Amino acid sequence: MPRSDAGTRTTDVMLAIRNKIASRSLAPGDRLPSIRSFAATMGVSPTTVVEAYDRLAAEGLIRALRGSGFYVSTTALPPLKLAEAESPRARAVDPFWVSRQSLDSDDAVLKPGCGWLPSDWMPNDALRQAIRRLARTDDNLLAYYGSTRGSLPLRRLLLARFAEEGIQATPDEVMLTSTGTQSLDLICRFLLRPGDTVMIDDPCYFNFQALLKAHQVNIIGVPYTPTGPDLTAFEALLNAERPRVYLTNSALHNPTGATLPPQTAHRLLNAAAQHEMIIIEDDIFADFEPEPSVRLAALDGLNRVIRIGSFSKTLSASIRCGYIAAQRDWIDGLVDLQVATNFGGPSPVATELITHVLAGGSYRKHMEELRRKLARARREVVDRLHRLGIEPWLLPRGGFYLWCRLPDRLDATHVAQATLAEGIVLAPGNVFSVSQGASDFMRFNVAHTLDPRIERTLAEILRKAR
Repeated sequence: MPRSDAGTRTTDVMLAIRNKIASRSLAPGDRLPSIRSFAATMGVSPTTVVEAYDRLAAEGLIRALRGSGFYVSTTALPPLKLAEAESPRARAVDPFWVSRQSLDSDDAVLKPGCGWLPSDWMPNDALRQAIRRLARTDDNLLAYYGSTRGSLPLRRLLLARFAEEGIQATPDEVMLTSTGTQSLDLICRFLLRPGDTVMIDDPCYFNFQALLKAHQVNIIGVPYTPTGPDLTAFEALLNAERPRVYLTNSALHNPTGATLPPQTAHRLLNAAAQHEMIIIEDDIFADFEPEPSVRLAALDGLNRVIRIGSFSKTLSASIRCGYIAAQRDWIDGLVDLQVATNFGGPSPVATELITHVLAGGSYRKHMEELRRKLARARREVVDRLHRLGIEPWLLPRGGFYLWCRLPDRLDATHVAQATLAEGIVLAPGNVFSVSQGASDFMRFNVAHTLDPRIERTLAEILRKAR
């Protein structure tokens, strides 16, 4: 229902700005949206926005610079927090929202917006066998810290897989970490300082934004296309913003499912080299590809490209381990950081279990079966969504994500909030978008979208929204 009270509208604008600052969508020193653009976004008059900005400036939360606009104060920013504990459902739908709803919901909640596969799709028998074998191992593995670089047998398995892709690396150029997220966190600590600029895809994996904001860097987004980043925009941003780092998925991009073609990869690497920019290539979905595609790390030879990954999507999100592959002197520095923050590498128990499964023939068969199941699920989910007027942006070569546009440009955030009340967690487009330009998009995990209740609930919510 439209609001008629001018004071309430002013309060709404103030609350929206406070939420952006609290979630770090606006960081210290950032310029607020222009009065006219934010008035259009909020559906209010420019006068209402002026009054709201003036009140926030009086509180010291923002400050006005004559002839330049309004900026976030560097002294009044509240401490970084992930959520308001008392009202998790009502909080702003930001990059933390999908994670919290997916991770904290019980098993009765359907999760087509989550980022993992169903538990009965995972290689549980192989893991149980590895656990039984581990129970008979010596006491040192069960009791001691992990070595600083992590398990050498697991690193050698990774090197063999890298060699198949054309990456010639040594054990000293690979380190293991507790998780893929920790890999990225260590790299950010190693390479970045507050105020540095980092380029990410728009859209991109929402936790990239969340983690980068925690490091207080300036985030810029490059428009993403079915063939990778828009290269004209990419090169223009390199010239204008001089980013220190570009963070991306090359294969089965999250959330779009796109794959980088060779011609885009070569041009991207050339541009990055000219501007001395480092690339972090998150390769977590590599094993879901039916045939391997081009890798930036392989073309670059681990010169200015750092490759990260983990086994959470293919083996287990409970037995976690990540990795970093980079030039040796960078690995040396990252190892020191891992000792300082984690006192050693990942759990020897976790790495031993993963090594056992990867070294056996069961992993290859598991991934072949997963690719077949996901191909069937993609076809079925595309058909179901099509009946609702929801269309995929592209049909991915593999993986478990579909990036879809809602019919009639419906607001995906409103749809996600409505389905949450019905026990269904969705992933609305703007949590993936730096520019907030994906309001009518939704990411679906096909493995979790097969339950017929999801189609029925979405059909009713979309009908009411139109």
